[in-house]
Amino acid sequence: MTAFLLQITAAATTTADTAAVAATQAADAAAAADLSLIDLILKGGWIMVPLFLLSFVSFYIIIERYLTIRRAAVNPDSFMAGIRGLMVKSDLQGAKMLCAQNPSPLARMIEKGIRRIGLPLKDIESSVENVGKIEIARLEKNISILGIIAGIAPMLGFVGTIIGVIKIFYAISTTGDFGIAQISGGLYTKMVTSAAGLIVGIIAHVGYHWLSIMVERLIFRMENSAIEFMDILQDN
Repeated sequence: MTAFLLQITAAATTTADTAAVAATQAADAAAAADLSLIDLILKGGWIMVPLFLLSFVSFYIIIERYLTIRRAAVNPDSFMAGIRGLMVKSDLQGAKMLCAQNPSPLARMIEKGIRRIGLPLKDIESSVENVGKIEIARLEKNISILGIIAGIAPMLGFVGTIIGVIKIFYAISTTGDFGIAQISGGLYTKMVTSAAGLIVGIIAHVGYHWLSIMVERLIFRMENSAIEFMDILQDN
């Protein structure tokens, strides 16, 4: 009877130990699986600070320029038709009022030409072109910064890669051992910074070309409208 009780006690102890080991392994696995994005970013080291600043600047420029260009592109299709109708009637005041009601680069460009009516056509055309250049410069404001960020961010990521490799070799040299504990920290820095630099660079690169295409389309519309305005002046 005593031997039987000892067997039961031993079995229970073994089961409890197995359960404890399993629980510990499960907890370790859960801790490894719960590596958050913030923890991952922190493992990238100080190089993540400038990368974060570049990403913030990129998002700000992309959103701000997108909204600005969209507002500038909103111009009723009937705008030039209305200008033509008023110019045919020689209602210059009405044409100016129509331009004032449309706060867009195109309207400001046409309004400048209307205010120069009475001068030679060449002078009017030059005034319209000058205003157009100013408006285009306003639309393209800060877009070139995205191109700079697209080139700098991957380079900063590469700097982080070098720092990670240095950390690995330093850990190996100080401990005299080549194991996971010695290389894990450097590998985290290397991989995280490289990935972050590429992601920020891709976002800035895409944003730069996307906004440039939007501006080019708006410039094309403005040029066509300027040509149409000069044709109206020549016909009248």
